[in-house]
Amino acid sequence: MVEQLETSTSGLLSVDAATRLAKFGRNALTQRSSGSAFTVFVRQFRSPLVLILVFAAVVSVFVGEGHEAAIIGAIVLASCILSFTQEYGASRAMEVLQQRISRKTTVLRDGFERSVDVETIVPGDVVCLSAGNLIPVDGVILESRDFNVSESVLTGETFPVVKSAGQSAPDAGIAQRTNAVFTGTSVRSGTAKVLAVATGTQTEFASIAEALKRRIPETEFARGIRMFGYLMTEIMLVIVVLVFFANVTLERPLIESLLFSLALAVGLTPELLPAIISVTLARGARTMAASGVIVRRLDAIENLGSMDLLCTDKTGTLTEGVIHLDGSFDVEGNPSNEVLLWARLNATLQTGLKNPLDEAITTAQPGQEDLSHFTKIDEIPYDFVRKRLSVAVRDEAREQTLITKGAIQNVLDACSFVQGPHGLKSLDLSEREAVDEKFRRWSAQGYRVLGLAIRRFRNKAGFSRDDETEMAFAGFLLFLDPPKEGVRETLSALVDRGIGVKVISGDNRYVAAHLADAVGLRSDRIMTGEDLSKLTKNGLLAGVRKTDLFVEIDPNQKERIVEALRRSGHVVGYLGDGINDAPALHEADIGISVDTAVDVAREAADIILLKRDLGVLVKGVDDGRRTFANTMKYISITTSANFGNMISMAAASLYLPFLPLLAKQILLNNFLADIPALAIASDNVDPDQLRRPRHWDIHFVRRFMISFGLVSSLFDFLTFAFLLYVVHAGASTFQTGWFVESLLTQLLILLVIRTRKTFWTSRPSRLLAALALTVGGIAIAVPYTPVANWLAMVPLPLPVLLGLLAITATYVLVSELTKHWLFDRGNGSRRGRENPHRDRATSKSVRSAG
Repeated sequence: MVEQLETSTSGLLSVDAATRLAKFGRNALTQRSSGSAFTVFVRQFRSPLVLILVFAAVVSVFVGEGHEAAIIGAIVLASCILSFTQEYGASRAMEVLQQRISRKTTVLRDGFERSVDVETIVPGDVVCLSAGNLIPVDGVILESRDFNVSESVLTGETFPVVKSAGQSAPDAGIAQRTNAVFTGTSVRSGTAKVLAVATGTQTEFASIAEALKRRIPETEFARGIRMFGYLMTEIMLVIVVLVFFANVTLERPLIESLLFSLALAVGLTPELLPAIISVTLARGARTMAASGVIVRRLDAIENLGSMDLLCTDKTGTLTEGVIHLDGSFDVEGNPSNEVLLWARLNATLQTGLKNPLDEAITTAQPGQEDLSHFTKIDEIPYDFVRKRLSVAVRDEAREQTLITKGAIQNVLDACSFVQGPHGLKSLDLSEREAVDEKFRRWSAQGYRVLGLAIRRFRNKAGFSRDDETEMAFAGFLLFLDPPKEGVRETLSALVDRGIGVKVISGDNRYVAAHLADAVGLRSDRIMTGEDLSKLTKNGLLAGVRKTDLFVEIDPNQKERIVEALRRSGHVVGYLGDGINDAPALHEADIGISVDTAVDVAREAADIILLKRDLGVLVKGVDDGRRTFANTMKYISITTSANFGNMISMAAASLYLPFLPLLAKQILLNNFLADIPALAIASDNVDPDQLRRPRHWDIHFVRRFMISFGLVSSLFDFLTFAFLLYVVHAGASTFQTGWFVESLLTQLLILLVIRTRKTFWTSRPSRLLAALALTVGGIAIAVPYTPVANWLAMVPLPLPVLLGLLAITATYVLVSELTKHWLFDRGNGSRRGRENPHRDRATSKSVRSAG
């Protein structure tokens, strides 16, 4: 295979790799989308409503209404341009953010190991893999060491598969090709060098990508938007069909009735909603990026704001994450340079999974240890079942020593002797109890304790896991990772925002309890992995509710814990960065990892923290809630104003001898009202809206729309009465007057509904206020401008204008009272649901049940 690909076991030259990249293309399942401005612009015309209006404008031209068609076409074009500028800007911003978290891997180039972008790997490259890596190519194994690969993404097989160099039958299936690895699978343990054979769209994963592609569950917010779309469609169809046939029955002109009905549909539909959501989410993503939070999936912003429970490991989040070796001790608890020497050999010479403990050993004060007298023979990589790492060395006297370090109990399981100051002795029950007593005492002081064991050999050719027997327990390694400065205040900030914190750790109960006491968490409600393994699914469901510390947890148990917490009614965030965190990250409502995490954890996460700090996450939660709040503002504002206006217009069209507004006036009204809405993405959010998780509630949206819609219709009818019976307005004056009043009320209701406070006590953003003021001025000025004739409008006498302003002011006051009544009622009915420690049917629970 090496010869066929014209490469070597030492990899390609950089110049050859560049040539092959141009020939084979980038190592990606899909080619990079150009995302051209033209493509995005054309996409704006795919909306059924836009296409219907374009069709209606064309029909108008053919029936001699070219003037009408030109105005409708201009307004539709302006709306599409407005939507295009927002969507295109949002997409470009997200591309920039995604580039910040592009994946790297190690390959042999020019005979040296180099870190390169995954997309630049080409056939013929030699890829170096170790535990935690996502495999980026289809390839054959050149050499390996205890190499276990998880292939569940392709085969559905839960357990890792042992892989090694060799040959497989030409017709063997994926599961039987033990000498090959495939794109999208992940390294569970061990190391390997792999010759890249296929990349990008030529891989096995690409050929079945659509069937095996990770199906991202619909978020609570996305489901709410979908249900809202159904609601608006139902209302729109009923109103439009009834109005059209009623106008035809009243013998109104067919084309005029059609245009009026279609304009009603556009007026009722918040057609800028996709653009508003894109802009709001993209702006939220940029804001979060500035705070050190990179969003991999925009929908995750809403889930982050809804999160009411955070599950996290302790290392690096609750602690400083800078672990240092505090001491090395023999079996009797005395400081030992010999134990430190063995530990340094083990940590320095191992080539598998890098971890902070090994780094702490290698960077500790050197002392008198001289490693130059030792030669590495072999190693047995760490895995999550053994929880041990072994390295075999040879000294100058040709004596071979197998040095094993790992979790105390797992190291003891491989031991039959104790390496005391006076030589070997059997590891009996009393010796085990003495080791355990020291382990508990140091752990209760906050130390992370590892055990170290050795075994002597002579002239052994190779080593395997079977050699980790009959070993001699030699001593202890004590590591200290103090609580992070300010973490108590950060945890308090999370609680203030309605977010509980639970710790899920592989560490022992004593270390976890000591840390919990230090940072202000409860340390008396503990569940161990052994306890958890004895619980049924329902038993675990009951147990997780009253547990704050999950300790000595097996990697496979993390996913069970998260799933049980979600079933108990929480929106769960999970923060992890290890190989064994990937299943839990997938299971959580919001998966959170860090930029330095292993590949499988980063790819499973929805949110990436550039700094492993809960303070950064708190800012991200606030940004997520701001994003949710601003998105809901647009929905509430447009539905309440549009619904009321359309009901009024439909009713008026049946009562009046003329159309209450012409199609072009409706479209212009709707277009102008949408302009300030574009500033909602940057609007200020009241602090009280950040204190609790926010959730989509379609029932409240419906109540909100109907309540404010009825208030709007009431004042519309008051406007009709004023114009018809007080002013005795003709068709043009009536249409002009209602155009002005309708637009002003939509602008002012924006300022009322954008806050739960009294609107004059909550300051909108400068851009929003400026746009609302500008459009309001345009609304009043349009009838007095030269374009009024084009729009079939006439100047309004001063008394008429003052009357309309008085009606508008009264409408604002009544809307303010309605808002307080509605929110007070809504808060009362939802108070129980907003308690983060009460059961609640979360979005994923509902989706799972569905």
